[in-house]
Amino acid sequence: MAAKKTAKTKKTTRGRAQDRARVAGGQKYEVAYEAKKTKKTASAVRKAIKKVGNSRKKVSKAVRGR
Repeated sequence: MAAKKTAKTKKTTRGRAQDRARVAGGQKYEVAYEAKKTKKTASAVRKAIKKVGNSRKKVSKAVRGR
């Protein structure tokens, strides 16, 4: 019987890019960051997340009113 070789997994940044493209509405720091960036309140950001989803681009547009 031959010895079993273990395959090395390649680390990619795909998961990180996907994570950064979203706003986690349940995470205070992410909502606070988006609120500071858009100069709006945290509650306005949470409302935008509920309205348009958690895509960072869509949330920014909705909060800014564009």
